[in-house]
Amino acid sequence: MDLSQPSAENVTYMIETIKEKLRMVNVDAMRAEDFNATQYEDLVYLYEMVKKRDTFSPSEMQAIASELGNLRK
Repeated sequence: MDLSQPSAENVTYMIETIKEKLRMVNVDAMRAEDFNATQYEDLVYLYEMVKKRDTFSPSEMQAIASELGNLRK
C-alpha cells in the first residue's frame, strides 16, 4: 500500500493495522473517521514504528494509545 499520499483509505488501513498489532481492547475508541489529514505525517510515523516491533511493554502500549488520542480530531 502506498502511504505517501494522505487519503481516508490510507488512514483506515493504518489505524486498523495499529489496533490489530497492539491488540487493543477498546477498538471502537479508535475509528479512522476520528483522524484528519493535518496529522497524517504523524500517523504514518506512528504506524511505521508499530509495524517494526513485535512486542510492546504495557507502558509503550499506553504511550502509543495516548499519542493516537492526541492525533484525533
